[in-house]
Amino acid sequence: MERKHMKVYGTVQGVGFRYYTQKIAKKYSLVGTVQNVEDYVEIYAQGEAQSLEQFINEVKNGASPASKVESYDVEDVDVDHSLQKFKTI
Repeated sequence: MERKHMKVYGTVQGVGFRYYTQKIAKKYSLVGTVQNVEDYVEIYAQGEAQSLEQFINEVKNGASPASKVESYDVEDVDVDHSLQKFKTI
């Protein structure tokens, strides 16, 4: 079990990015959150390492059809065992 903190920059607000990110997270059985913050989208995703890797690859390639990811940062953070689902904030 791992947990990642991801910041995604580019055309990622107002284009359905959070909805598609949540859909991808559910596809890989991940828990966590996605939210708009200032000029980027912030994601906390937790699950099995291979699922997280696939999730990050899909997100960085543009979670929604109208999005365009220009850059992103990913870091490891402590696992939060209280998380039960993936939700949009």
